[in-house]
Formats: sequence, C-alpha cells, structure tokens
Amino acid sequence: MDFELSRKHLEKYGIELSLEQFELNQEKTVICGMSGGVDSSVSALLLKLQGYNTIGLFMRNWEENDENGVCSAEEDFKDVIKVCEKIDVPYYSVDFTKEYWDKVFSSFVDEYKKGHTPNPDILCNKEIKFNVFFKKAKELGADFLATGHYCRKVVEAGHSQLVKGVDKGKDQTYFLYTMQEKVLDEVLFPVGELPKKVVREIAKDFELATSTKKDSTGICFIGERNFKEFLSNYIKSQVGEFVNLENNQKMGAHSGYCFYTIGQRKGLGIGGPGGPWFVADKDVETNTVYVVEGETHPALFSQTLWFNEPSWVGEAPSFPLKCKAKARYRQPDQSCTVYHEDGIYRVEFDTPQRAIALRQSIVLYLEEVCLGGGVIHKRGPTLFEQNS
Repeated sequence: MDFELSRKHLEKYGIELSLEQFELNQEKTVICGMSGGVDSSVSALLLKLQGYNTIGLFMRNWEENDENGVCSAEEDFKDVIKVCEKIDVPYYSVDFTKEYWDKVFSSFVDEYKKGHTPNPDILCNKEIKFNVFFKKAKELGADFLATGHYCRKVVEAGHSQLVKGVDKGKDQTYFLYTMQEKVLDEVLFPVGELPKKVVREIAKDFELATSTKKDSTGICFIGERNFKEFLSNYIKSQVGEFVNLENNQKMGAHSGYCFYTIGQRKGLGIGGPGGPWFVADKDVETNTVYVVEGETHPALFSQTLWFNEPSWVGEAPSFPLKCKAKARYRQPDQSCTVYHEDGIYRVEFDTPQRAIALRQSIVLYLEEVCLGGGVIHKRGPTLFEQNS
C-alpha cells in the first residue's frame, strides 16, 4: 500500500496518518473480525489504508436458517469474501457454534426460564469475541484484534481506557464493559472515531459490497426473529394470567411469564378502554404477570438497584462513587452514586428509573470513560410500593 495514496484517502475522512506511523503499522499484523456488515468491512479497509498487515476473520456461531429459510451465516460470509477480495486482504472462517451454544445461548435460555431478562450481546462479547475469538487471533500471530464496534481506546498514564465512540447514537461501550484492560491493550476499534454516516460514505466511495447493507439487529449472531416464537422453540409455553397490579383483577391469559419483560408494552394483547398496559412485575411461582395502565405508572419506577458479578476495565474505582450509569443500552446516562459495602454493590439514582429488569447489566461512566459494571440482581421498592 502506497503511503501518499493512503494518506490522501484517509485525509478526506478526517483521519491523520504520518509516514512514521504508517511504517510502524507495516510491522504489525491485525486480524479484523468481519461479520459481513458495513462497520467491520470499513474497519478492515481503514486498517489496510493505515499500513497494517490486515487479515479478515469470520466467525460462524449459529447455523440455523432464519424465518425465510436462509442461512444468514452463509450469506454474511459471502459478503466478507466480496469485501476482502475488493480491498485485497486474505480471509478465513472459524467455527465457534459449540462455544456459542455452551457459553452464551444455553445461559440466555436458562435466564429466561427463571423469568429474567439477560443481555446475550454482552455475554457474546465477553465469552466469544474477546475470549475464544481473541485467543484464536493471537494463535494465528496477530499483534491486534480489530472489530467494528463504535467505541474508542485511549491510553492514559500507560493504561488503556475504554471510551465512548464519537457517534454517541451508535456508542457500544455498554456491550463491552466486561473487557479486561490486558485484552483492550491488544484491540483496535477503527470506526470508533467516525460517525456512522461517514462509515457508510467510505463504504460507498470504495464500492464495498456491504455499503448499503442493513445494520444487523436482534439476538447476537442469530439476528432478527419473532422473539416469542423463537424462544418458544426452547422454552415450553405455560398459560398463566395477566393481573392488574392495583386491584388484582384478572386481565386475560398469557403464554408464560418468561416471554415478558419489565416495562414491555407490545404483544400483551390486553384491550379495552384506557391503556396502554405495561408489564410491572412477575411472579415466577404462580406464573403471574402483573400489569399497570400507563407508561408513567409509579409501579414502573425504582430509585435503587443492586448488582453483582462486577467487572472493571481497569482497576476497580473507589467507593462511594459519583458517576453516570446506564441500566439498559438505549437509556441516556443517569446520575447516580454507587456504594460498595460488605461485598454488595448498591446504586442510588438521583431520579427514579423506569423498568429496571433483573439480569440486565448496569454500566458505569466517568464522563466518556467506561469504568465497567455488573449484572442487576435486585431492584429497590417501586414508587407505587412506597406509596401503598
């Protein structure tokens, strides 16, 4: 790759590249995890332009056909091949379907059976992408593993920090909070400094096959599905009752507590005047799903939660800690204080939080820096309970 040509290409998108850095990069091998999407495609391209010895590596984690009878993994790998051939980098495929089933999917199903709401994307990053996949990349001689995540790595005082991506609407640090610093040291995030619209622009400029491909959604590596229908393949339906939390009036039948999560509105099938209705609580023992009327009902709000399974990107912070937190991915950062006493982590939010769900993750931030987080195992009394 010619330095001047690369520099001009990168300059167009606001990316600086010095000759010294280009020559240093040529001594490094980077394996780029490629999913068949536009983000990882552009990541591989940027690495190549920056002078790295770049290799594309595709993971097969799920082999089942989707609702249209198409094996999405096979189609995604075809796109990886097209992109790698276009930008002239070698590519390979590895199969982690067993590891994905054992370490991610079986746990995902078990949590739903218990009435919880797990986050498979976080577990997939922890157990697959930055564990077995990272180890495979190192076995193959990589100096770095690169991914298409929207986040950044900043080295401060000799320590790698996980920092929010430039595009705040796409930031994915929430899903990466379990990454350890020793792994982060050897990971690159090529698109983390760019807005998504620029990533699309780069893909179109270089005529990559994935330039207009729709972003992946749904369960990690499984994709968009009718969630209830998909989950019913692994969890037996068990008819129970929707019950109005305020007066214990029965509101209709449901097909099993495990198919509903706190704060859910869609798919309840509760009609009649007023509404809409939302899931406020669940009783696993009686297979009862409690519902309330209105999005701002006090039964949906709590100001305290407890978490366990702590994971810190670097050293654990000092407590009590004033910081910001997310109790779910799409939530804006919320001001809070975190306490750690006798091995127990408690979070007190400045304002009540809506729809706190057990086994979701809470992720802590100081400004742009992701400190780490943990798994929610208990929520405090709701405003409704406090006033009853």
